[in-house]
Amino acid sequence: MDEMPFCVHDVLNRPLFQRAIVLAGAQGIYREVRWVHILEIIHAAPYVSKHDLILTTGLWLKRSAKSGLEYMRQIIEHQTAGLCIEFGTTVDEIPDQIIDLCDSYDFPLILFRQPVRFEEITQDIHAHIINQHFGLLKKLEQFSQQQQQLILQSTDIPAILRLLQSYSEHQILYLSRIEANTYFPPLPEETRETINTFCNQQMKHSDQIQEMELWKMDEHRYVLIQPVVCFGQVFSYVGMLLHQAHPTEYMKLLVDYTSKAVATVLLRTQFLEEKILSNQNELIQDILNRSIDSEEQAQMRMGLPSPNGEKYIFVGGIIEFEHNVIEAGPERMESRNQDVLVLIRSLLKRDRMHHVLMMKNNQIYLLCAKARIGKDSESSLYHKIQGLIDGLNKYINQAWPHFHFHIGFGKSRTMLLDAWMSFKEAFQVIELSQTVPAMKQNHYYASIGVYQLLHAVPYPILSDFVQDQLGNLIAYENKHHLHLIDTLAMYFKCMGSKGETAKRLFIHRQTLYNRLDKISDILGEDYFQPQRRHCLEMAMLGYPLIESYHADQ
Repeated sequence: MDEMPFCVHDVLNRPLFQRAIVLAGAQGIYREVRWVHILEIIHAAPYVSKHDLILTTGLWLKRSAKSGLEYMRQIIEHQTAGLCIEFGTTVDEIPDQIIDLCDSYDFPLILFRQPVRFEEITQDIHAHIINQHFGLLKKLEQFSQQQQQLILQSTDIPAILRLLQSYSEHQILYLSRIEANTYFPPLPEETRETINTFCNQQMKHSDQIQEMELWKMDEHRYVLIQPVVCFGQVFSYVGMLLHQAHPTEYMKLLVDYTSKAVATVLLRTQFLEEKILSNQNELIQDILNRSIDSEEQAQMRMGLPSPNGEKYIFVGGIIEFEHNVIEAGPERMESRNQDVLVLIRSLLKRDRMHHVLMMKNNQIYLLCAKARIGKDSESSLYHKIQGLIDGLNKYINQAWPHFHFHIGFGKSRTMLLDAWMSFKEAFQVIELSQTVPAMKQNHYYASIGVYQLLHAVPYPILSDFVQDQLGNLIAYENKHHLHLIDTLAMYFKCMGSKGETAKRLFIHRQTLYNRLDKISDILGEDYFQPQRRHCLEMAMLGYPLIESYHADQ
């Protein structure tokens, strides 16, 4: 099928234009024509649209060369397709300035040297455009029906792409972020490598292409590309190789329909995998219960290639949702959980990460594995986990902006049988994010610092320590609400700088002095001495944990 839309060149081949000549702007005869408009008024701007072909007797030329130039600039700036002027009725010549202007903008200026009936021209071209659009709509309807049949029959993405190729009659590309790129029909290896290199370079600079784009390969080849989006994430691209920089709306719609069909198939495939991979729940449960006999058996159950000793690194994580049961209802909660589970699996599959997942109530347990290739393997694993977190945040913030969730990941382990400790650490990260405001955005056990120790301290010991160090200050705070604990924490954080402390607390210096005097009265003059200060800082870190414990009782 012709890549070019109906354009000025096609208009010139219509019977009523046999005696017309292109007086200027001959390089622009491939401008698209979507409608024909008769215009005789002087101020054209409000009445013309992009891709209009304008018919006129040149009445606006009778005033002055300056007004004629202004008229031309208006219709050129509005990206009209061209201008047709009839000689003999109103004007008999075109000023050289107008001819030069049209040539400089490649704007077609068409001249009728003999009188013509504009009504016949508009009827002819409008009928042609409407018939052409009607024919394309019929083809699009047929294409959509066949596409729906393919989607209902199977999850065969290649069949959908072959259908696109048969309707477009162009080379089709499928660029996957999960599997190898494919082409319909197949291409010679050298050509395939050239296109692969170009497309990979384009995707490197445009990692999250969210809408249709046209990529220029060289002077004669272009790629019309459309992302396949699932849950707000791009998983692959449907492309069409063109030889003109002007894809028609028909071509764009074919590619758009196909990308949505592929997205449907990908989603359905993921939901089917959820049912097939239910045995993963048992694996994670057995790891948590420490009921697997050997490391090799555990790695085989996870489906790792060549399970052998400490060849992999493993990390466990937990994603916990805060559902509003009254607002959402159980069915909607289950649907949300399932959507997020499919999204997580898709993101992990996109990044080629070995993984198993388990849904348990409002929690998703996630176990990831990566081959130990070099010293950067662990950082690479956590980099991909961060990509997963970013993708999850992006989707949930767009789809359910008021939906709250927490994410925690433990430390990596070299033995799969030890992954239960990673899950235990992930729980501690989530508890900390819910308890300590400063840790709300932290997702990794390795980053919680001294809280690793505080969580390991039994509650009675930690409670006694906090009471010994801060008990009098806490009691005074509960009675008078003077924010003394927050003030002391900020004072320590600012290394004793009173000006910086007042600035960060947004209070007047005298207010700070009064608070510090009261703190000194309660704690004693030595509270800033190193040994005493360390104890007070540890107690203030442990205080929210004690408060959380009381709240849960």
